[in-house]
Amino acid sequence: MPSDSSFDVVSRVDPQELDNALNQARKEIAGRFDFKHSIASIESDGKTITVLADDGLKLRNVIDIIQSKAVKRGIDLKAFDMSKEAEAASGSTLRQKIAVRAGIPKDKSKPLIDAIKSSKLKVQAQYQDEQIRISGKSRDDLQKVQQLLKTTPFDLPLQFVNYR
Repeated sequence: MPSDSSFDVVSRVDPQELDNALNQARKEIAGRFDFKHSIASIESDGKTITVLADDGLKLRNVIDIIQSKAVKRGIDLKAFDMSKEAEAASGSTLRQKIAVRAGIPKDKSKPLIDAIKSSKLKVQAQYQDEQIRISGKSRDDLQKVQQLLKTTPFDLPLQFVNYR
């Protein structure tokens, strides 16, 4: 008789890949002609990216560069929370903070767990430590759950880890 198998559904960004993407964006900005003699900077503490630019157009351009570099490094754009508006900073510049989402909040886990339960697959879904543990006897059922979650529209990037 096969033993229980399980995996975890998580939402996280590889900090090294994020750092690499931001460094590539900084390098591109430093070399671009349209950013010569202007203020454009990218700072990050791992949880928040702070973008500083002369005006709204340059700010949007810097954010576009960050997003394109992130996609090339395999970072899902859903990991960036762009809900905050740009704010005035010192010296007539604009600053925008972009939060990097990590973990699945309890309120966001409900639709995922409900989707798994309504699929009628013989698996259990449990929320713990900002991740969802899926366990069941059949590996086929676990793979069906992964397919279900990949096709479910959700505003966080999902990864499947600790497959046992």
